Amino acid sequence: MRKDEVMRQFTTPLDAGAYPIGPYRFYNREYLNIVYKTDMEKLKKIVPEPLEVKEPFVKFEIMKMPDVTGLGSYTECGQVIPVSMDGEEGDYLHAMYVDSFPAIASGREIAAYPKKLGKPSLFVDSDTLVGLLDYGSLRVANATMGYKHFPLDHQEALKEIIKPNYMLKKMPGYDGRPRICELVRSEITDIKILGAWSGPARLELFAHALAPMADLPVLEVVSASHIVTELSLASPTVVYDYLTEK
Repeated sequence: MRKDEVMRQFTTPLDAGAYPIGPYRFYNREYLNIVYKTDMEKLKKIVPEPLEVKEPFVKFEIMKMPDVTGLGSYTECGQVIPVSMDGEEGDYLHAMYVDSFPAIASGREIAAYPKKLGKPSLFVDSDTLVGLLDYGSLRVANATMGYKHFPLDHQEALKEIIKPNYMLKKMPGYDGRPRICELVRSEITDIKILGAWSGPARLELFAHALAPMADLPVLEVVSASHIVTELSLASPTVVYDYLTEK
């Protein structure tokens, strides 16, 4: 393969790339969001500066994505922490567990999504919306919500998921030292709310050394939502470079 042909390839392996070129459009993307109160001091220990934590809240979310251009069908689960930077309110994506390799590889390489392999699922069990996360063969999270108990105003639903996302991108060089260490910002674009509901919810987190969601304990469930959308993800931009800024 000639040098110019190598440069034109998007990802490796060169004859069967791990994922296609975006942008990616998400159809019927379904959220289960549970906001809960946790330990403020534990939040401060894991959220990187220059992001600021002002309230002791975490959003546990499971996203079922049955139709994504180029990536197919997959499910994600993670913890999102409300933060601010330079006066702008946003969400810090702390951890994400995903059941699709193309989604993991593209999310980590093109952007900075903190994705690891996991087994999340979102389904309806009788009158209950259920979200589960397993890591390997062990249960890490068990979330339940009353199925479509109360309509949620679409503008309120939009506010829940339209905030800018902050992510930490770390890539080592071949000598083991950081080659990239950046805080990046991304946004959801071209969004349509197809349906939104609220209802009673509960969340259990179980200790695991490699999927330590329970390190941010559930002290009180604050709110829950079930939202169905159509949307796209914008390319991230660097807002802070730890290697060049003090």
